[in-house]
Amino acid sequence: MRISTGVSGLDSLLDGGLPARRLYTLSGPPGSGKTTLASQYVTEGIRSGEDVLYVTMHETRNELVEDMANYEFGFDRAANSDRFEFLNLTMERARRSLTQYGRESGLSSRLASMIRQEDYDRVVVDSTMLLDHFAEDADTEVTHFATGLKQTDATVLLISEMTDPSAYAEEHYLAHGVVFLHNFLEEGGMTRGIQLVKMRGTNIDCDIRDVTFTGSGLQVDPGRKVRPQ
Repeated sequence: MRISTGVSGLDSLLDGGLPARRLYTLSGPPGSGKTTLASQYVTEGIRSGEDVLYVTMHETRNELVEDMANYEFGFDRAANSDRFEFLNLTMERARRSLTQYGRESGLSSRLASMIRQEDYDRVVVDSTMLLDHFAEDADTEVTHFATGLKQTDATVLLISEMTDPSAYAEEHYLAHGVVFLHNFLEEGGMTRGIQLVKMRGTNIDCDIRDVTFTGSGLQVDPGRKVRPQ
């Protein structure tokens, strides 16, 4: 079973969408479109009648809705749906809500337990940086964290910040699929691209495709390859 990403042009690179119930890592530098892509992904889930969880430490629900307000893909309606759950872990109330899930302490175990018990279909975790705040050793904890997410029945999008696409982290090795968003500053300005680095169960070529920001969100041109100078 494959599910749509909600991003125009991306599903065709994925043979129709992401294989469901797997863990995917979305990586890229600041401003490359990770949050926009994640917002399109969860909006598509709500549109398809799925239950969605969005976990973050970066911004509130209202801030995210405002950030996506210039786009026309309908994130504001999705965020107000009864099927959409927003968990901002900077809020004490949100952190307390996790304590009811499982007997084990720690963010990794409790979040995975919450996903399983509430039976979410799609999950976004933005981003692995939240482990810096909740784990004594973030590098070690990310293995436990990603493994726990893989053991749920949700299709999980785990966002990680990175500026060097050759510097693979533990979450890239553990994920079923890895997607990179690129920013290339060239003479003509900023060129953006998307690259499927790994995708189990899907034929991919790893070439970088052109990405543009449009009124409908991120749009991928499957036929246009980007070759950095």
